Amino acid sequence: MKKILLSAAALLACVSLWAEEPQAEPSPWKMAGSAGITGSQMTLTNWAAGGDPSVAADFQFNYSIDYQKDNSLWQNRLELAYGLNRTESNGTRKTNDKIYFSSSYGQKVHDGLYVSALVKFNTQFANGFDYAVKNDNGSYKQTSGFMAPAYFSGGLGVEWKPKGWLSVNASPATWKATIVNNEGLRPFYGLEADQMMRHEFGGNVKIEVQGKIVGDLSGYTRLNLFSNFLDNPQNVDVDWTMRLDLKINKWLSANVNLHAIYDDDIKIPQPDGTLGRRLQLQEVAGVGLLVKF
Repeated sequence: MKKILLSAAALLACVSLWAEEPQAEPSPWKMAGSAGITGSQMTLTNWAAGGDPSVAADFQFNYSIDYQKDNSLWQNRLELAYGLNRTESNGTRKTNDKIYFSSSYGQKVHDGLYVSALVKFNTQFANGFDYAVKNDNGSYKQTSGFMAPAYFSGGLGVEWKPKGWLSVNASPATWKATIVNNEGLRPFYGLEADQMMRHEFGGNVKIEVQGKIVGDLSGYTRLNLFSNFLDNPQNVDVDWTMRLDLKINKWLSANVNLHAIYDDDIKIPQPDGTLGRRLQLQEVAGVGLLVKF
């Protein structure tokens, strides 16, 4: 009996000591990412209705690293995308291409309000072509390439983050650089042939919303607005991105990506050979493998 009582006392002492140990504080770091690939393939043999055999693949990678502790808030986001489509008649063509990175750091001045600095960079991996327009030699008109264009901007302002799913950054003092390292593409982006970089100064607003919408449907959207105070400030540059993910099971997901751009300085080649300002739209949808980490 004495041994049982001594054992029980020792056990209670251990439990008491464990309960008194300070619990580990939650980490100030929050990391989240996803990588996915969607694909499709079609083969036709003696198919009376006609068609064009094809194979397509699209790769997406998104990763965010956030740090929030005391009065500091540091948010980072990386987005990569690349897609190809190959048909028997047209060969291989690029369908998606993106490199995007943003980083903002803020110091709290009030609940949910920070004095902040924001930097952004985006370009693409490979050459892009307008397949509706041909050069005199019969080749397709090239419209983009790596660092052609590339956009880099940095600004000072305030960050408002009242909820975990909402972030608004207003930078009334923003420097923006447009870089085009391909001389032949510079007129498309408002640069002279001997001008590799154009500088702008103005105001920028970035709004991000992300989180679960309903059930297994989650979403992320980002809106960037920029006004060049030094030249036609009324012509606001618009860059809007939206992604929807519907989880099917542990590995499969259906997703839709939308991207809309309007930039007064970008001139799109027209079938008649002229250049004109246009709203740019991209939509990518598919079902494929998605891994979140």
